[in-house]
Amino acid sequence: MKAIAVMLVNAIGYGGYTGVFLLMLLESSFFPFPSEIVVPPAAYLAAKGKMDLLMVIGCATAGSLAGAFLNYYLSLKLGYPFLQKYGKYVGLSEKTLKRACDFFDKHGAISTFIGRLLPGIRQYISLPAGLARMDPLLFAIFTALGAGIWVSVLAFIGYSVGNNPELVSRMLHKSYIYIVAFSAITVALYVYFYRRTKQNDR
Repeated sequence: MKAIAVMLVNAIGYGGYTGVFLLMLLESSFFPFPSEIVVPPAAYLAAKGKMDLLMVIGCATAGSLAGAFLNYYLSLKLGYPFLQKYGKYVGLSEKTLKRACDFFDKHGAISTFIGRLLPGIRQYISLPAGLARMDPLLFAIFTALGAGIWVSVLAFIGYSVGNNPELVSRMLHKSYIYIVAFSAITVALYVYFYRRTKQNDR
């Protein structure tokens, strides 16, 4: 793992901000590339003074948004039957697609924000948004907010603990507890205010 970590740091250092953007684009698309092994090494380089932390966060967030829009428009153009039939060839199982669609159906537009924070949903939440023809501007705002928070968490961890995969993994495990709690509270508040607004409109 240490050898892989060193290799990733060298690769990101060579690719710079463009490399961070492209890898995060992949992480949000049909070819998931774990953000956990992209952002922390870049943040580690920022701690060493070789990159700028805000630029790392900005490029990673922009890459996530670009990849999310790729999925959004693919699902919008191709439709559910196509994704269901051919998604398995790019790592998208029917079970994963259904789980993402169920999550979106249950939580609505806010799921594009919450979904960016949850493992197993993060890469695919853009698909049901495209299938539902969600407003692109609203999709961009929610996706950027969710991706920005997740990237910032990863950047903070990488900046704090350095290029140590074991420590990064341990801190990520702890952070998931707070992320899930934050997500649950956000959904509850959204549902409460959404229903209240609906009642006031009647």
